[in-house]
Amino acid sequence: MSAFQLHQTTKRLFRAACAATLIVAAGTLAGCAKLNDVTGSIRSPSSELPKSESGVRAFAEQWGEKYRANPTDKTAGLNYAKALRALTQYSQAVAVLENLAIRNASDLDVLAAYGKALADAGRLQEAAEVLSKAHTPDRPNWSVLSSQGAVADQLGDNAAAQRFYLSALKIVPGEPGVMSNLGLSYALSKQLPLAEKTLREAAGNPRADQRVRQNLALVLGLQGKFEEAEALARRDLSAEDAAANIAGLRKMIAQSNTWRQIQQPQKPTGAAQRRG
Repeated sequence: MSAFQLHQTTKRLFRAACAATLIVAAGTLAGCAKLNDVTGSIRSPSSELPKSESGVRAFAEQWGEKYRANPTDKTAGLNYAKALRALTQYSQAVAVLENLAIRNASDLDVLAAYGKALADAGRLQEAAEVLSKAHTPDRPNWSVLSSQGAVADQLGDNAAAQRFYLSALKIVPGEPGVMSNLGLSYALSKQLPLAEKTLREAAGNPRADQRVRQNLALVLGLQGKFEEAEALARRDLSAEDAAANIAGLRKMIAQSNTWRQIQQPQKPTGAAQRRG
């Protein structure tokens, strides 16, 4: 998740949001994973990942063999890199996609995947540059736009991030993954009521997944609405696990200066009013 001027405070807040989501998501393969990738796949010949970790590992081995046999095979490279990202082997995924990008310098599918992998690896400035080339005004890609937003959020430019998300939503209105990213961006910019409203809309979409509900629970917790957050967590977890995770979230919020920064209301500056 732009002026692309690194802003350490917002970067810390973004990572803290991810950490809190991981608490609620304990036991899942992806968890919070990388928020820039909850928004759907790129337009590519890559295949859908299995849902279990063992399935992903088998998928990685299958496509890794094909890639090693022919490093110029775009489909093999994209599938192998996607599995590596799911297994959090980000540096290896970057290496695979960098090789593909060198050979396919104008291929939008390859550039989109490469930019997302760079973001996973924390190479945010490079990710921003690559993602900006991964689609064109006449061929906008909503998933790339959402990834650009996530990179901008991590670089501290929440206003730019929100513009990316809103542009994506013009292409896919109501897309729950993009709405979820937008809601988190509002939270990072201390607009918690707007974050809650946005995430409620996202969570109400039939296509919303567990991560969207986790993000809503996080924002509810930031506002002290722990009972509601726990009830929401019980949609995906046992009552015992939901209670334990929300207790952990409550403790994290109470002990963290980062969370207290988010809980401070945003001052009504002219720039904030223009964003609204």
